[in-house]
Amino acid sequence: MKVTKTVFAALLALCCLPACAQQKFETYLWPQGAPVSSTDKADTAKVWVYLPKKEEATGRAVVICPGGGYSHLAIGHEGHDWAPFFNNMVIAAIVLKYRLPHGDREVPIGDAEEAMRLVRRNAQNWNINPDDVGIMGSSAGGHLASTIATHATGDAAPNFQILFYPVITMMPDITHKGSHDSLLGTKPKKKVEQEYSSDLKVTRVTPRAFIALSDDDDGVLPANGVNYYIELYRHDVPATLHVYPSGGHGWGNRDSFKYHNEMQLDLKAWLRSF
Repeated sequence: MKVTKTVFAALLALCCLPACAQQKFETYLWPQGAPVSSTDKADTAKVWVYLPKKEEATGRAVVICPGGGYSHLAIGHEGHDWAPFFNNMVIAAIVLKYRLPHGDREVPIGDAEEAMRLVRRNAQNWNINPDDVGIMGSSAGGHLASTIATHATGDAAPNFQILFYPVITMMPDITHKGSHDSLLGTKPKKKVEQEYSSDLKVTRVTPRAFIALSDDDDGVLPANGVNYYIELYRHDVPATLHVYPSGGHGWGNRDSFKYHNEMQLDLKAWLRSF
C-alpha cells in the first residue's frame, strides 16, 4: 500500500509540473512615484504577472484591465480568474490594478499605458515578444483598454485588444453614466466626451479586436460594443463580434455564465487566428 501511494504521489507530482512551473509575482507600477497623483493617496497601482513555462511560452502577453465603473475594481472574475485561461494557452497574463480616476482621467489612463511599457521593458526577462502584447478589459475596463488601443503610441500601444461588454462611448445617449461621471466628472465639455469615445477615435492603424457581450445587457448597452465593431469594420481593422443571447452584464470568467464554454472557445479560436 505504501508503494502504491508513493507511485501515485509521484505521478500526481509529474502531472502538476506544468502548473507548478508557472511563475506568479506582483510589482508596483510606479515605485518612484506616479507622474500624475491621485486624490486618494492610499490607492496604488500595481500588476500581478502570471508567466507560463519558459520553454513553452509563445511570446504573447495580455494586460488585463478589470471593470468596476471607474469606482471600484472587479479584479477577481474580471482579472485574476483569467490568468489560468491565458497561461494554459502559454500566454503571459498581466493583471492591472489601476488607480481610480476620481474625475481625473489621466490617472487610470497613465497607469494602463505604463503597464504596457512595463511589459515591453521586461520582455526579454519575461520571455515576451514586444510586438505581440495586447490589452484586455471588461466593462469600464473595456473603455480603458479601448482608450489605450485608440490613443496610445510607442511602447504603450497594444498589438491587439480583447473587450468584454465594454463601455465605449462617453456620449450621454448610450454611455454608462457611472463610468462617465467617475472618469470625466458630471459636467464635462462635449469635446472631452468625444475625445474619450473610442468609436470616434478608430483609425486604420487601430489594433485588431475581439468583442464579446450579451444581447440582454442592461448595465452597459450593447450599442457600445456594436458601434465600436462597426467603426473597426469601416476602417478595415480586423475584428470579430460575439453577441450571446443572454447573460446580462459582468460575467467575466465565471462558470455561471450560460455561454461560458462557447465564449472561451470563441476567444481561443480568435487568439489562434494570428
